[in-house]
Amino acid sequence: MTAPRLSALIVARNEQERLPDCLASVAFADEVVVVLDRSTDASAEIAGAAGARVIEGAWELEGERRNAGIAACTGDWILEVDADERVEAALAQAMRATIATSAFAWHQVPVDNYVGGRLIRHGWAGSFGTTSVPRLFRRGAKQWRAQRVHPGLDWTGQEGPRIAQGALVHLVDRDISDMLRRLDKYSSAKAADLIASGKIGSLASNVRRFFSRGFKSYVSRKGYREGGWGVLLALCTGAFPLLSYLKAKLEPEKHGGGR
Repeated sequence: MTAPRLSALIVARNEQERLPDCLASVAFADEVVVVLDRSTDASAEIAGAAGARVIEGAWELEGERRNAGIAACTGDWILEVDADERVEAALAQAMRATIATSAFAWHQVPVDNYVGGRLIRHGWAGSFGTTSVPRLFRRGAKQWRAQRVHPGLDWTGQEGPRIAQGALVHLVDRDISDMLRRLDKYSSAKAADLIASGKIGSLASNVRRFFSRGFKSYVSRKGYREGGWGVLLALCTGAFPLLSYLKAKLEPEKHGGGR
């Protein structure tokens, strides 16, 4: 029986500094596809030199560009990786073993999140970071929704067991300032999604979410084990929906998705 082919998909924009290490970590795949969204740096040359198939274009919505990348892949299975992520050798081996025998449509992949050089294991919750992501899937099983930030997913088929060996190393933020800049960027994109949907919610509900999400991050997800870093994660996790709402409500002219 022929072994299933695996495509590695990287979607990026102006990531010439991080792209080489990411590409090296997915060299075990049978095919590497790099989708570049409005990139103006040397990302295309770097990807091409590494043997990747490069697709360049411009997409307003994150979901649309990720779907374009999925459509370009020809493997039986697809692994999605961002430019700030690295596939550990143990994870690569585990994924190869999984797709060789799996009867399922998709599998969760474990994630190790770093801020600078610090591995932070606890406190990640929901939209601001997670310790497991559904990145390994059969071609045709996964569809991203048309949203700008953290788009939803539609699945065809059944989820299989989470892969237990190795990890996807995620270089989330360089430092605290980078973390706060990401919160600002993500909340602006989410505000545009809220405006486009016509359902921005209410102040009361988003204040409640600020406290409930912060509690989940700090207590339920054991962020307290990370000391001050856990406090920062809880703050950002809780603030994301509230800040998105406030931007959509108070500054709609600044977050209209370019319209």
